[in-house]
This record gives sequence, C-alpha cells and structure tokens, in this order.
Amino acid sequence: MPEFTSVDCAHMARALELAERGQFSAHPNPMVGCVIVNGDDIVGEGWHELAGAEHAEINALRAAGDRAASASVYVTLEPCAHHGKTPPCTEALIEAGVGRVIAAMQDPHDKVAGKGLKMLSDAGIVTELGLMGSAAEALNAGFISRMTRNRPFVRVKVAASIDGATAMANGESQWITGSAARADVQRLRARSGAIMTGIGTVLGDDPSLNVRGEDIDTRGLQPLRVVLDSRLRMPASARMLTLPGRTLLCCTAGQDDRELVEAGAEVSAFSADDERVDVAAVLEDLADREVNDVLVEAGPGLSGYLLANDLVDELVIYQAPHIMGSDTRRMFDTPSWTALAQRRDLEIRDVSQVGDDTRITATIRD
Repeated sequence: MPEFTSVDCAHMARALELAERGQFSAHPNPMVGCVIVNGDDIVGEGWHELAGAEHAEINALRAAGDRAASASVYVTLEPCAHHGKTPPCTEALIEAGVGRVIAAMQDPHDKVAGKGLKMLSDAGIVTELGLMGSAAEALNAGFISRMTRNRPFVRVKVAASIDGATAMANGESQWITGSAARADVQRLRARSGAIMTGIGTVLGDDPSLNVRGEDIDTRGLQPLRVVLDSRLRMPASARMLTLPGRTLLCCTAGQDDRELVEAGAEVSAFSADDERVDVAAVLEDLADREVNDVLVEAGPGLSGYLLANDLVDELVIYQAPHIMGSDTRRMFDTPSWTALAQRRDLEIRDVSQVGDDTRITATIRD
C-alpha cells in the first residue's frame, strides 16, 4: 500500500462525496467522483451523472482545462480502459498529460480490472491504488456484486413496531412508521435498479412501487418493478401497471400471460423452487439486465424465504416507537428454523433517527 498524506485523504474524501451525487441516476454504471489537483489548487471536479453520459474523469478534465497537465487525479474507481457508450477515460487522461492518478479501488469489470491503471503506468503516469478503498467499495456494493457474483446486491426493507410486528393479524399495516421514514424509503427506492415484492403484497396492498419525492432527482428513471407471482394471479388492473416505468412478473412455466402482457407487464417464466419461483434464478436474470441493487419490499413470507436461503445482503429496518401486541404478523416467516443454532447473526452498520422512528442498517455475518 502506498503512503498517502492527509492532503491525499482530503481530496479522495471529496471525490467520494462527488461520486455519491450520482446515486439516483448513474446506475447501472457505478458511482464515480473525480478531483484534479495542480499544486495546492483543485482545478477540476466531476462525477458520473447519468449512464451513457460522460464519466467523472471527463467532466473533471473539462473543468480543469490546460491546468490538468502534470496534475494529480483522485478518482474513486480505476479509470476505464475500454470503449463502451463513451471512449476510455485512460486515453483522455494520457492526452491531458496528467502526472499522477490515485484510484480508490480497482474496477471489477472484466474489461478493466487493472488494465486502466496499467495503461496509465505504461504511458509514464504515476499510479497508486487503495486510498479509502473500503469507502469506495461500500459506495458501489451493488455494482461489485453484479460484476463478481453475477447477482445484484439484495437489500430487504422492513417497517416494524418496537416489538417486531409488521402488521396486525388481519393485515392492517398503514401506517406503522411515520412520514419521515416513508420519505427515507423513497431514497432507498431511487438508489435501486429494481424493487421486488411478492404477489401477496400486490393482492393485499396494490402498491405503486415507484419513486416519489420532489427532492429526488432520478433524471426520470424509475426502478424496474419485479413481482414474484408463480401462478400469475396479478390483476390486469393493478395500480403499478398504470404508472411510468416497467413491471416484470416472474412466474413458473405454463401460465397464461396474455391479459397481463396486454396491460403492459413483461412476463418471464423461471424454474420452480417447490411452489415458488426460484428467486436465485430471478436474481441472475436481473444481473443480466444490469440491475446492481434490488430493494425488497415484501411481506414476511418472501422476506423470510430470502433470509433462510442466504440471499439477503443487507437489512434496513425502520422501527417505530410503539407496541402492537401479540395478535400480529412478524418480520420474517422462517418455518425451517426450529433451533437456536439456525439463527442469523447480524452486524449493525448504522443506527439513525428518522423522524420519530429508528432506522437500523445491518448485514448478515458470514
């Protein structure tokens, strides 16, 4: 690991801050930020704003102009070395005559994966890797998951009372959490390439599963709505089919999809896991569709199934400060767990106050 100074750390922290500006619009591309420094002066900044648009380095180079020559470039992800929708950033950096490139992490894409830094090094540019790498990896956990595991990062969101109830026994659940927590969920949706739910939630709540909020700039993008519906019980009149964006219904083979296709849904058949759609196969399909992050907003059946089958990467639990009692539904249905040894241990990553509610972010321990 190279020796980095406090000044290096400050510039990379700024690059990470810039990268996060693309959280609602950059996907399926990774979020990337770039800072160009000449002497003691920041001469250019940029971030990747929209898939298909210029990359962070190009935006920063444009801002820097001639002052990019011999400058140090701080970028949160290794510069690309291949032609995609835009030309390689490595070529632009070489042409600008920069003197040093510091990347927080290597790009896991198989068309880059070290090739970008090698190309820069071969051109005589000093390259360094690893500054604030953990922060950069956390920022793009979904992109990394898709590149390295061929499945999106799966985040399960739950709204519950302080005694762990998600609804009354009759299904009544609106609203457990307050308006601030519900607004916060809109930001989780906007960060996601897809929102997944089960047919039970659709039949019970007729949800929209879209991004709402004037302060969220998605550049008009809406996450793909994914409904696991093995027998295609979804009504053609479902609210989500009338909204902007796409809805994918995942069923098992042999279902009649004509009415739902006419209503605007896309229908795909998958293998069955007992009587369910094989969710692992659905996640692979979503990766092929370039979905980095899946937000699951579902009932205890689907959420519990994902948890029991080790398909959950992160839990986001909004806990309201009230008690709903014993005649309620719980967060997860896991009927196969019959012994304490089967429990899943969590690592709490963050606890924050959101309005009157508490948001707990946790990952599953290995």
